[in-house]
Amino acid sequence: MKKMKKVLFGLAFIATLMTSCKKETKDEVKEATEAVGNEMGEAIDTAAVKVNAAVDSTKVKAGETLEKGAEKMDQAAEKLKEAAKK
Repeated sequence: MKKMKKVLFGLAFIATLMTSCKKETKDEVKEATEAVGNEMGEAIDTAAVKVNAAVDSTKVKAGETLEKGAEKMDQAAEKLKEAAKK
C-alpha cells in the first residue's frame, strides 16, 4: 500500500513537472526522446545484420559438413562395391 502511494505521488510529481515545464524544456525532451529512438533503431538494425551474417555462416558451414559427409558416404559405397566384387 505504501509503495502504491509512493508511485502515485511520483507520477503526480512528474505530471506537475511536465505541465509546468517551459516550451524549450519540452522541445529538448522531445529531441532527446527522438535521439534515443533513433539509436535504438540503429542498434536493432545492427543486431539484425549480425544475426543474418551468423545464419549465413552457419548455412555455409552446414553445407560444407554435408558435402564432406556425402564424400565419405561415396567412398564407403565404393569400398563396399569393391569388397562385393572380391
